[in-house]
Amino acid sequence: MNDRLSALKLFARAARVGNFSRAGRELGLSQPSASRLIAALEEEVGATLFSRTTRAVTLTEAGATYLMRVEAILAALDDAEHEARGTGELRGSLRVGTSSSFVLREIIPRLPAFMKQHPALKIELVANDRYQDLVTEGIDVAFRFGALPDSSATARKIIHLPRILMASPDYLRERGTPTMPSDLARHSVIIGPAHPSPTFSFRKDGRVASVRVDSQLAITINEGVTASAVAGLGIAASSESSAQAELEAGKLVRVLADWDFGSMEVNALFVSGKTIKPAARAFADFLLKELRARERKVVKPTNAVRTLTELLKQSASDARESEAEGS
Repeated sequence: MNDRLSALKLFARAARVGNFSRAGRELGLSQPSASRLIAALEEEVGATLFSRTTRAVTLTEAGATYLMRVEAILAALDDAEHEARGTGELRGSLRVGTSSSFVLREIIPRLPAFMKQHPALKIELVANDRYQDLVTEGIDVAFRFGALPDSSATARKIIHLPRILMASPDYLRERGTPTMPSDLARHSVIIGPAHPSPTFSFRKDGRVASVRVDSQLAITINEGVTASAVAGLGIAASSESSAQAELEAGKLVRVLADWDFGSMEVNALFVSGKTIKPAARAFADFLLKELRARERKVVKPTNAVRTLTELLKQSASDARESEAEGS
């Protein structure tokens, strides 16, 4: 790799991580070599690209403008090399941004197959339950849910995830099982990212029913919502896939399953106006194919998830067997 290309790649990475040494290590360069390359690039460009302090390096205004152009060039170069190879092999790096629940439940279980197909590709998963800034955090593709307030990104719809209500069998035994949306007003409801509003709306047979719920507990991560529901802290809203394992194991039970609680749209987002990395496009295609294949295989809830009635019958049956063994 020639020095100019190395310098551009180093510059782009250092701009994202705010550290010459870390960016240099990722590209196989020592700290002195990384500093020299950046200094030589600034001299050639004729502008100071970074403000340097003892703690971090940050982009100057000129550096921020330069970064936008450089990343577009590097992405276009990746695209050209990928097309020239003609093998479908992906190289370089891929930064994926998404929520903690989606990365744990949907992405990581499917990642081995994708990484096996592309052993030369380095993947960085940026997972948290806030919206990442695609530009400043250098995200190549982000997976987001629901409404998309970010108009500076190019969106591609991946799938719709049904939104459900769920609770633990113990909670429902103690507090009763809601049969109508209005019953939720008398229950503890856990508020989370899947439905942050205290007003819940449902549809059934052309009717719309809305209820304002009382919440003693609000959580910013969906995994926390699921764990809280399992712990019996209340009724929680989630996407069905985010709690599928707990539902199938009987740790959670669907509530108001005969009412339509809507769905969450999952979109793949790319920075608008920027050449999409082949790896980002390929990963979005891969995930779309995987999730839609899973969607076609999903059986009806009555077959896939144990109901509270079934769990209670099983509990009673187990108790009778235990008594019989003891007699």
